[in-house]
Amino acid sequence: MGTKITALSLHPHSTGYTPVRLPTPSQWTASGAIPGLFFCAVATVLLILVSISAPTWNAISFLNANGISFGVFGYTGSQVHVGYYFPTSLPDSSSSTLHDLTYALILYPIAAGLAGISVLFGLCGAGYHRSGTVFMSLTAALALLCTLIVWIISTSLFGVERERLQDNGVSASWGNATWLGLGALISLLVGFCTAACGVFGSYRRTRRF
Repeated sequence: MGTKITALSLHPHSTGYTPVRLPTPSQWTASGAIPGLFFCAVATVLLILVSISAPTWNAISFLNANGISFGVFGYTGSQVHVGYYFPTSLPDSSSSTLHDLTYALILYPIAAGLAGISVLFGLCGAGYHRSGTVFMSLTAALALLCTLIVWIISTSLFGVERERLQDNGVSASWGNATWLGLGALISLLVGFCTAACGVFGSYRRTRRF
């Protein structure tokens, strides 16, 4: 039970102070929405980082080979676009199947957008109304589904390419985008679960004074 706080208000035409009751800390926010909001916000940041991977930001990539970093919209030195072929300078990289799978990487920024929307709903839920937490859990579930699908695709895609390159004597290693995507996936899973539980939390109006 929160401690009640009183404040003294001076009225211009009065001879004294009138006590005014302030809201208790439990009435300032809907605490049930906060855990889900936090994890969805973390997932949003991680998915944004993955989305701006090479060639936009070469420090973040799924695969590194011969000084080339591969990301969502291309690789080092390429133009930014949805779907791309692996460079011909690398052996055994002309597979049309791998090319087709790169189109699915667009799901990373889509998942980032959905996670961002869940954060906005979470702010509504944390600030006042239960419905914000309900919509946060729903959009977090959609973001979770997109992230799960694209993470499986990207891991398979670059895993196959990595093995092909290594079989041809090319040094190839995993980049950090795969692990950032996994972190986002786990954060969304926890965020969805906590948001769903937070729907049944305490939601109170802030008292006016």
